[in-house]
Amino acid sequence: MSPDKLVYVANQVAAFFKGQAGDKAAAATLNHLERYWEPRMRRDFLAHLAAGGEGLSPIARAAAEMMAAKEKATA
Repeated sequence: MSPDKLVYVANQVAAFFKGQAGDKAAAATLNHLERYWEPRMRRDFLAHLAAGGEGLSPIARAAAEMMAAKEKATA
C-alpha cells in the first residue's frame, strides 16, 4: 500500500479515537492497527515514520512511535 494511503487510513483511525483523553487515543489507535492491519502494512507504516512520517496526525504519529518502540523492544 502506498504511504499516502497508509497515512490517510491511519489518520482516519486516529480521528475516530481522538475523543479519548491523553495517550488513550494513541494507544487505542495502536491497538486497532496491530489487530487489523496486516504485517506488511505495519512494516510500511513504520518505514514511513522512519522517513519522517509526513502527513501523520499527532495521534497517528504517537501510535506509530509506540509501535516502533514495541518493535525495537522485541527485536
